[in-house]
Amino acid sequence: MATASVSFKSREDHRKQLELEEARKAGLAPAEVDEDGKEINPHIPQYMSSAPWYLNSEKPSLKHQRKWKSDPNYTKSWYDRGAKIFHANKYRKGACENCGAMTHNKKSCMERPRTVGAKWTNMQIAPDEKVESFELDYDGKRDRWNGYDPSTYTHVIAEYEAREEARKKYLKEQQLKKLEEKNGNQDDNDVGSDEDTEDGLKIDEAKVDESNQMDFAKVEKRVRTTGGGSTGTVRNLRIREDTAKYLLNLDVNSAYYDPKTRSMREDPLPDMDPNEKFYVGDNQNRLSGQALEFKQLNLHAWEAFEKGQDIHMQAAPSQAELLYKSFKIKKEKLKSETKEKIMEKYGNAASEEPLPRELLLGQSEREIEYDRTGRIIKGQDTSVPKSKYEEDVYINNHTSVWGSWWKDHQWGYKCCKQTIKNSYCTGLAGIEAAEASADLMKANMARKEAAEEESVQHEEKRLATWGTDVPDDLVLDKKKLAESLKKEDERRREERDERKRKYNVKWNDEVTAEDMEAYRMKKIHHDDPMKDFLH
Repeated sequence: MATASVSFKSREDHRKQLELEEARKAGLAPAEVDEDGKEINPHIPQYMSSAPWYLNSEKPSLKHQRKWKSDPNYTKSWYDRGAKIFHANKYRKGACENCGAMTHNKKSCMERPRTVGAKWTNMQIAPDEKVESFELDYDGKRDRWNGYDPSTYTHVIAEYEAREEARKKYLKEQQLKKLEEKNGNQDDNDVGSDEDTEDGLKIDEAKVDESNQMDFAKVEKRVRTTGGGSTGTVRNLRIREDTAKYLLNLDVNSAYYDPKTRSMREDPLPDMDPNEKFYVGDNQNRLSGQALEFKQLNLHAWEAFEKGQDIHMQAAPSQAELLYKSFKIKKEKLKSETKEKIMEKYGNAASEEPLPRELLLGQSEREIEYDRTGRIIKGQDTSVPKSKYEEDVYINNHTSVWGSWWKDHQWGYKCCKQTIKNSYCTGLAGIEAAEASADLMKANMARKEAAEEESVQHEEKRLATWGTDVPDDLVLDKKKLAESLKKEDERRREERDERKRKYNVKWNDEVTAEDMEAYRMKKIHHDDPMKDFLH
């Protein structure tokens, strides 16, 4: 049954669905009809009839099994490179301001930037290019050789053939020289030695064509094999000059080689020059190419699953890849929007037109003659280059620009010596008022510091009464001291027996010098050896 999309069904609905499918297979119920009105064979397996989830098909159909994206308008032709269609004699409205062609604008012009463009000179108008647009099919979009001209490779083949001919000619000349030397030695010595025989064999081998010697890729037929029949075998599977990776470094502590999987993950020669190495370990394959992209895809699937999305890399890989592609597109779109906002706010110096050479170097070939007073006699006066920022613009009645005055790590206006940029200019009156306020502030600060010093001295005088050290010039009243001693005894008696404590307590926080002296006299010193005999 061709289902549109998988949806939740109850047990009863599922049972009815199965009964309907069995009835359709038995011919008791009419077959299911697709979008085009055609009947769907009920014997088609479900994995073939069910449409993928990303097609979002609402009705049963087998369109996903057919080539439903075919378009007869697809073409296999390619662009006609370098072709011109029309060559105008004068500048046309809307054409390129640099060369005069109608097929592009000044920004995308590939010609050399002219000093004065064709729009103003109306000369040397460039012809219009042939602009084509093709709608390619699936294979045409992915054909890396589409539009390639094989005739452009003939010069490479001719170069290699000429090199091969020169090499063969040089080898033949060397062989002829060796034969001549051998014939001369035979005339001198009638009896040849064993060494001459070996040299003769070597020369005979050199006479053989090199194509017969280099037969490592030659395919030979074996008729009598163990399994029977004829098989083709390659004589030499590899060039014997290649060194196996486990022989690159014979050190015991070098990279480990696993003989079962024939893998060597680490680099066997880490200290060798990278330009001279042809093998850097199997881990290089894991950190480059599509392996890195697959790792990023897995990482995105895990993070999306942790954030609550129903995605699984092994269960639905197509869904995970589609979500990852959409995520990358949204990310790039967000980055481009942020970049556009920044460029719109602050501008883009790279996209602006380059400054002329006269302004960059500050010189030109124009000749100007001056007299003794500095007036121009001959030639034209050069224009002073201006900045892109506004110059000599005074705001809020100021007579100087912002930044013309500096004091205490702050910029300001020189006319009124104010450090607030949007302030109104007050002139000399403002300067005098600011100086007067500064003097008044200094006087207030000095008065405050003097008041703080007086309060500190007063507290030090009171500390003489409260502190542990009693000054020598302290004078106490004997009557007040006797009353203070009585009060201290009563207080201690109340502390020992709380039943004698009165209900209404009158608290007085004023402590005199006599009260402090009574407290010192009645105080028990725990480090005094005679403390038990005092009371």
